[in-house]
Amino acid sequence: MENNKATILVVDDTPENIDVLVGTLKSEYNIMAATNGQMALNIVEAAQPDIILLDVMMPGMDGHEVCRHLKDNYKTRHIPVIFITAKSTVHDETIGLELGAVDYITKPISPPIVRSRVKTHLALHDQNRELDRKVRQKTFELHQTRLQVIQRLGRAAEYKDDDTGLHVIRMSKYSQVLALASGMNETDADLLQHAAPMHDIGKIGTPDHILKKPGKLDKDEFDVMKTHAEIGAMIIGEDDSDLMQVARAVALTHHEKWNGQGYPKGLKGEDIPFVGRVVAIADVFDALTSKRPYKEAWPVQKAVNLLQSEAGEHFDPKLIPLFVKELPKILGIKEEFDEK
Repeated sequence: MENNKATILVVDDTPENIDVLVGTLKSEYNIMAATNGQMALNIVEAAQPDIILLDVMMPGMDGHEVCRHLKDNYKTRHIPVIFITAKSTVHDETIGLELGAVDYITKPISPPIVRSRVKTHLALHDQNRELDRKVRQKTFELHQTRLQVIQRLGRAAEYKDDDTGLHVIRMSKYSQVLALASGMNETDADLLQHAAPMHDIGKIGTPDHILKKPGKLDKDEFDVMKTHAEIGAMIIGEDDSDLMQVARAVALTHHEKWNGQGYPKGLKGEDIPFVGRVVAIADVFDALTSKRPYKEAWPVQKAVNLLQSEAGEHFDPKLIPLFVKELPKILGIKEEFDEK
């Protein structure tokens, strides 16, 4: 077949009718043919024609049933279907169009009409595909822009805390690894990875003398520090976006503890949103194994020992073994995005 020509599938149980359509269209298009409904579906699955000319009255699976199958399959629903049939009442046409056909041509066919309709619907289909491509591209660009804004805001909070911004990259990737290990699907795990950088955005509202204090915070200072969780949730706000909802939950709950002794709400156990429990582990591990103004970086094993000792107290006891099991991936990320 010539690659520069559109491909048409002609479906009719009468070979003579196929011959007429082939003779009408073969000079401009590549033609495939099927003499029954199941054969047509098999061809479409394998070859993906650009348009289908479909007879209605066929033994076994009729044209209407073939069209239903095509439109129910996400791989084939986009292919334009033109019914070609002797049934010519308004009711018959309505049924065909309601099934998703783009046009209805009655027998006996007029070759000029067939050529004109095919040309028109191929052109419309090409326009729709191009429009769909542009919409998907714009949607992707908007999504990427939103992610970049979130990541940059997350980094802004870390810079205020004397961090290079790599902390938010590491802990967000740790969060994705742990989420996948827990059974979360890839889409939701990716969503969590993109939302996690906002976990400490509320630090923007924390005074520098507290954030950058080289020693341990006193009670009053720690009370001020704790407000960053609720400040972060307020900055993110209420939004219909799945991404922003996860970001808000993470910002608000990543300092809650399994035993109920965390902040800001003192939530306990599974009352803490799952994303908050995941990020809590990722955040603490990275904080322990990174140098901060008030401490040196801990050795990895010392940090792991602390996580294990706090399972069921600070952390979800089911998640800690999964984190330890995924430690090779975690350490690979740590090395890739280590402070230089």
